[in-house]
Amino acid sequence: MKVTVIGAGLAGSEAAWQLARRGISVELREMKPEKMTPAHVSPDFAELVCSNSLRGAGLENAVGLLKEELRRLGSLILEAADATRVEAGGALAVDRHAFSAYVTEKLRSHPRITVTAGEVTALPEAGEVVVATGPLTSDALAAALQDLFGPGTTLNFFDAAAPLVTFESIDMDHAWFASRYDKGTADYVNCALSQEEYRAFWAALCHAEEAEVHGFEDKNVFEGCMPVEVMARRGEDTLRYGPLKPRGLRDPKTGKEPYAVVQLRKDNAAGSIYNLVGFQTHLKFGEQKRVFSMIPALRNAEFVRYGVMHRNTYLDSPRLLDRYYRLKSDPRLVFAGQMTGVEGYVESAASGFLGAVELARRLEGLPPADFPDTTAIGALARYVSNESVGSFQPMNINFGIMPPLGYKVKGKRNKNAVLSQRSLDLLQTMEEDVLADIQ
Repeated sequence: MKVTVIGAGLAGSEAAWQLARRGISVELREMKPEKMTPAHVSPDFAELVCSNSLRGAGLENAVGLLKEELRRLGSLILEAADATRVEAGGALAVDRHAFSAYVTEKLRSHPRITVTAGEVTALPEAGEVVVATGPLTSDALAAALQDLFGPGTTLNFFDAAAPLVTFESIDMDHAWFASRYDKGTADYVNCALSQEEYRAFWAALCHAEEAEVHGFEDKNVFEGCMPVEVMARRGEDTLRYGPLKPRGLRDPKTGKEPYAVVQLRKDNAAGSIYNLVGFQTHLKFGEQKRVFSMIPALRNAEFVRYGVMHRNTYLDSPRLLDRYYRLKSDPRLVFAGQMTGVEGYVESAASGFLGAVELARRLEGLPPADFPDTTAIGALARYVSNESVGSFQPMNINFGIMPPLGYKVKGKRNKNAVLSQRSLDLLQTMEEDVLADIQ
């Protein structure tokens, strides 16, 4: 019994691991390093491109709940994240390179996993297959999928990665370490702008020259990873209510909140490289240097990577997939990751986890381990397979796609904590069954 897993991103890596630990042989197909995409630089698996942050860690956040569910169920991605964690206040952030290396070593050393390098241009005609080629699916395979599904069943959007600067090049006379509202540890570098500095920066950003991206239009931008220049063009104060909001950040020199604040977050465990939070962009590299250097603390910043823009592809999943991420018309094909319309690294891992667990159970003659929509894992799967949705858009996990409690709890954080506890209590009753076939 063998399963082919195509793609070794977070979803494919998780899927391969869950299948192998349940006694199933896996051929893991990954086109790197023979073929690289514009967004990837490392030959390792599970490469983090957009950020080193796996977002909020607390159970008052839906993504924090999703991580805890995966952690309790033996997720490889969460195991790697916990092993390579770096401090980031209330978020779970990792050393990107150590994280990918950890996942790669675990998969390559597993006796039931065989790694085959090279681009996959067509789906295998027989056998069980997990397709986890991600939002950067190669043109050849994307065309093959389009032929399989027919016209009008795949959609495109665009995603952007933020630039990186060296810590030693940040002018700390115009910045300070703190987390918003002093929560957790002071893990962010905060770069203040006065009203005059902000307005000059905003005007330059609005008129900066973009790199040519075929087919890009503002209406196609996914709100969860919007380029900073697109956000700026929506109004002078849009950034100040978004990634540059000063709320909860007091400049120690003045004791007051600045007019605007750019936050930087560690991108490696050594703290030598920092990520401009919320600065996904597709400006030309020279324009990035010119405009972002207008931020006082970054006037002499050394950019070790500029932001890049790349095409993302996702399926019209409600019409194509069931709640186990299987293709309705051909259940031997399982899809996982951002191509299914789940948005985010943790969500991608969750789809790979669920798709692989259910595939393994089907191959072993076991009934499905149905995750209800009161769990984050189940809610996400049911969202992407819900045929009643209108215009399908990618979605991060959130409490809004989970059933309400049915009674009032005072305070949003308190309500979210109760929702999380409801899920974890239910998950505890499922754990023994879900983990019973681990070998």
